[in-house]
Amino acid sequence: MALQFQKEADEVKIYTFSLQYPSFLFPGKTQYSLGIPPKGVDIKVAVNSVNPVNWLMVGNEIKKLCPDIVIIRYWMPFMGPCLGTISRIIKRNKHTKLVCLVDNLIPHEKRMGDEMLTRYFVKPFDGFITMSQTVMNDTEKVTNAPVVLHEHPLIDNFGDPVSKQEARKYLGLEPDEKYILFFGFIRKYKGLDLLLDAIKILKDRNASLPKLIIAGEFYGNAEAYHEQIKTLGIEDALVLRTDFIPNEEVKYYLSACDFLIQPYRDATQSGVTPLAYHFEKPMLVTNVGGLADIVPDGKAGVVTEAEPAAIAAGIERLYTMDEALLIANVKQEKEKFSWESFTDAIRKLADF
Repeated sequence: MALQFQKEADEVKIYTFSLQYPSFLFPGKTQYSLGIPPKGVDIKVAVNSVNPVNWLMVGNEIKKLCPDIVIIRYWMPFMGPCLGTISRIIKRNKHTKLVCLVDNLIPHEKRMGDEMLTRYFVKPFDGFITMSQTVMNDTEKVTNAPVVLHEHPLIDNFGDPVSKQEARKYLGLEPDEKYILFFGFIRKYKGLDLLLDAIKILKDRNASLPKLIIAGEFYGNAEAYHEQIKTLGIEDALVLRTDFIPNEEVKYYLSACDFLIQPYRDATQSGVTPLAYHFEKPMLVTNVGGLADIVPDGKAGVVTEAEPAAIAAGIERLYTMDEALLIANVKQEKEKFSWESFTDAIRKLADF
């Protein structure tokens, strides 16, 4: 998004976190990127989510910069006090328009006080951009400011696709095997356990079983998944790459698989979907939240119910479809997700 604004002759500055979560609240191994910072983007490491003095300092610094638009992303109520306070301070310059990019207004894993923190956060904003109808509906319940819906643009900052053969060689995978991919942080709402049960169903049918690559870090109880895998007896059907996936390796995982599987129990939208579109991979998604809206069933992939038997049948269905036609359809759908239209929607919200 920053690169697109710069392409349109805007000056862009990103303020990112010096501390996003206290270590005792963080479920993964590290909250710091180990990759090379993106070139050509001015990024300042500044925001401490739990230090009110820091909120005042950052808010006043941005207020004095007097930007035309500040875009703040919201994905969980924990960030409400920090980002809501910074936003209020910025607004005191009586010039800056505040636009919120909403991933989720109601979190997947709910906690006491969520609604109060969210209502504190939303008050100073001039407009909201959401990426699914579900989130748009949630947002309209807590604000009178304009709310618009725009699909998540392509996630195209991990490089271009490489050939399936090159990707598999890089990852040490068999060149002629069938592979499906579960990608991203592993959290309960994403339904990996449902997918593991589906793999067991396929194995019991003596089907031509694809191997499942699980690529992503556990955000929660990893032992429960390992115990499930052992109980199901499906170790030989899995490729476990459950450490943090560096940015430079993402393209290989997406390029190596035949299909990408999103067996979510609950969803609003998913960043994995536009990632799959960028790498031109057909998908299986479950019929929850807004996933089915952006993956047309039988065209860009398969939509199933969020239960193991349906997911297993959906995987089988993918392998009976014309892969070349599916990929052609994915390329056609991909055209809807441009960054130019996204920045245009933000400008309209800010009336700038």
